[in-house]
Amino acid sequence: MPAIVNVHEAKTQFSRLLDQAHAGQEIILAKSGKPYARLVPLAPDSEGRQPGRLKGKVADAFFEPLPNEELDAWEGS
Repeated sequence: MPAIVNVHEAKTQFSRLLDQAHAGQEIILAKSGKPYARLVPLAPDSEGRQPGRLKGKVADAFFEPLPNEELDAWEGS
């Protein structure tokens, strides 16, 4: 369950709230008691792109030129 913290308290406890968010706790920042924003940890970095990881999974038809009707639909002609 996320912790709800008013903005005034968040200003005085910001460093502690950052540590809690970094540890995985979701913190809802409230303004006048109403939810206003969410403080959450950043998602971990992805492993990045891996060239060739879809090799053999994309059919050759994918690389064929599109029919004129399809091209016209994409180009708004």
